[in-house]
Amino acid sequence: MSHHIEIAREARVVTITINRQDKKNALTQEMYGVLADTLVAYGENNDERALVITGAGEMFTAGNDLGDFAKGDREKEVPPVWRFLNAIRDCPKPVIAAVNGPAIGVGLTMLLHCDLVYAGRAATFAAPFVKLGVVPEAGSSVLLPAAVGMAMANDILLAGRVLNADEALKVGLISRVFDADVLIDEVGKIAMAMSMAAPTSMKLSKGLIRDGREALAEHMAVEAKLFASQLQGPEFAESVAAMAEKRLPDYG
Repeated sequence: MSHHIEIAREARVVTITINRQDKKNALTQEMYGVLADTLVAYGENNDERALVITGAGEMFTAGNDLGDFAKGDREKEVPPVWRFLNAIRDCPKPVIAAVNGPAIGVGLTMLLHCDLVYAGRAATFAAPFVKLGVVPEAGSSVLLPAAVGMAMANDILLAGRVLNADEALKVGLISRVFDADVLIDEVGKIAMAMSMAAPTSMKLSKGLIRDGREALAEHMAVEAKLFASQLQGPEFAESVAAMAEKRLPDYG
């Protein structure tokens, strides 16, 4: 188990904290594996009724650890990152996000699979996939337009717009905004209340709300294939090199 993923259980609520503060809570394949296993176990455990995902310190997550992600694990049929995305997509019980700071890349796109998203006032939201020479993932190329509208989704995914918490609330990306010092406590209260609801009713209600998204898994598979292809291409390599050298990328 990765020591960068902290798991706490109180009553019927599971809290996952991404804690790799020296790397802005960037996610490695090992961390994705722990996240996936925890989500699957939560979905199967009748005693656990609500799950919260948050970040440690002043960051939710900076997204993928680019060095680790570029290496990947070619020997595994389903890489840990896709196991995680499948697990959060298919989780039958409530998944709640407490976004305590910047949510970048998959830090934003995972939120589209959460049932409730609450943010602190310092939270920001960005999806710089094109800037990195890759493509949107986690179903975000369909889920984000559905959530915020095509024009705003294009502003975020293609033009690289960064939303603050108030803007994210206004366009419907998140549920509520709290002051930073009360975010975790307030989300904890909501999660505890949800954990006390009728469990079968909660599962059925979530299923009804998400009904009609059968094609999402197929679309995510297409995104994943294109994402993986771009990771091996010259644009991603140039993007990473430019970031390391603190210069603008030159795509020719």
